[in-house]
Amino acid sequence: MPHDLRRPARTYTIRQLCLEFKCTPRALRFYEDKGLLTPARDGMNRVYSYRDRARLQLILRGKRVGLSLAEIGEILDLYEADESGAAQAAKSLRKFKERIVALEQQKQDIDAAIAQLQKGISDMEKRLAETRPDLLPRAADYDQVLRRRLDDLEHA
Repeated sequence: MPHDLRRPARTYTIRQLCLEFKCTPRALRFYEDKGLLTPARDGMNRVYSYRDRARLQLILRGKRVGLSLAEIGEILDLYEADESGAAQAAKSLRKFKERIVALEQQKQDIDAAIAQLQKGISDMEKRLAETRPDLLPRAADYDQVLRRRLDDLEHA
């Protein structure tokens, strides 16, 4: 019986979940098509349970850290097989550690690419300063471009 106390009987509409998790109805239907969510039906309407809401939360967290939908599905399926969560935790732990290794490699690759670009910029600026200083972008122009991009990112 204590097991039932953990799961409120509350249900959610597709709109409520989309608003709460800032996702689209199309995304929820896609997760349903992939077998990650299994909402009940009330006529043509989808009715999401507390369990569906928790699964959606895990799906979105997994996507945010770069797990594939197949990997997320494997982790979610383990909970069905073992409600203690031990198998799910062990699988998640392994997947998370693998993902950290991949992200650290990506970070190194990005840092190397940035360093290469900065070196290229420095070389080109030096060359232009010697041959055609009138073609060098002014620092104020560059600053404006950066500010616009930062503003765009904040509003996205």
